[in-house]
Amino acid sequence: MQFARLVVPLAAILAMLGGCKKSVNDGVVPTTAAATRTADPFAAHDGIAEATPDSGPRPVMQAQVVLDRLGFTPGVIDGRLGLSTKNAVAGYQEANGMPVTGDLDDATRERLARWNTIPATRVVTIPADFAAGSFVPVPEDPASQAALPALGYASLDEKLAERFHTSVATLRELNPGGTPAGAGSDSSAAGAGVGGMPGPTQESVSTAAPAAGEAPPPPMFRAGQQVRVPNIGNDRIDAAMVKDNADWLTTLRTLGVGTGQPQVGRIVVSKSAGTLKGYDRGGKLVAVYTATMGSEHDPLPLGAWEIKGVARNPKFHYNPDLFWDADAGDQKAMLPPGPNSPVGVVWIDLSKPHYGIHGTPRPETIGRAESHGCLRLTNWDAARLAQMVRPGTDVLFEA
Repeated sequence: MQFARLVVPLAAILAMLGGCKKSVNDGVVPTTAAATRTADPFAAHDGIAEATPDSGPRPVMQAQVVLDRLGFTPGVIDGRLGLSTKNAVAGYQEANGMPVTGDLDDATRERLARWNTIPATRVVTIPADFAAGSFVPVPEDPASQAALPALGYASLDEKLAERFHTSVATLRELNPGGTPAGAGSDSSAAGAGVGGMPGPTQESVSTAAPAAGEAPPPPMFRAGQQVRVPNIGNDRIDAAMVKDNADWLTTLRTLGVGTGQPQVGRIVVSKSAGTLKGYDRGGKLVAVYTATMGSEHDPLPLGAWEIKGVARNPKFHYNPDLFWDADAGDQKAMLPPGPNSPVGVVWIDLSKPHYGIHGTPRPETIGRAESHGCLRLTNWDAARLAQMVRPGTDVLFEA
């Protein structure tokens, strides 16, 4: 069951506000080793020769990686030209004055070619501290969720997938048999269907997460293991910018979201396109996210609103009276924070009571499922947006 409304005292929200970051434009600044000497061993280090070359080119995934770095995000990076990737391409085209087709046509590929030196994937080693922790399956009912100390990741596989803005299924494709694609002839052949490469697995392997109540596959990843991952960037973190919120700093690192985000002066949400667009104060489009919004029971509240505040790693006040699909026996409950909270890692409060923009425990459903009227983003996109906005930012919901 998905819950998408939060009741948070405004004072608590205002206590969690953060500043906005530097602007980005039509450019990806490669991340060098010298520029990323941070506490994050997963941080992108562009320009370093790959010790284990990939098994072949992944043109779609490479385009997704670049668009993700630019802020026109494809949601889950999976090497497939789905709705979220088309929205990302269309956003990039719009921001750069190109014909908006949503297709990776010749003109768009030529424009993106300046970043062809950024590979689609890279190989990383899973640190022990990242792999440590309590991984507990999240129960379905609110009362059982409320009894947990946190709604954290159910497995290291899930945590690793969110860190690199992808799915567990895609990580398994990139690491057939637990070995990075390209590390041997067998793994090269097994991974030949990912990321736009020709191969029988391109259409046959599902990237969807297990359905609610369905048992996940056995864990594949462990501390010290080398794994091939999407080469996401824009993950450099200036700890001084979040020095007053250690939990949020941990969240940003866990999600691979840097502190260098653009400042947004206006947000436009399109119900028909299923997108959230962020414009800077000069009117330039700087961010596009695919979002899940509304349903026939809880339609998106069209109109002009504004942001009231931001809650990071929020608790969730579950009130069954606000949900048409609540079970008859449900009681009010306070659910703990965590990436598998019904609102993910962020709640951006709107002037429309009980409505907000927030994360999700199921990123693969973004753009494919309904919400309870609010806007759901992937946790990493919600974490980006939380750094872009401030109280008073205009939000327009249009048909």
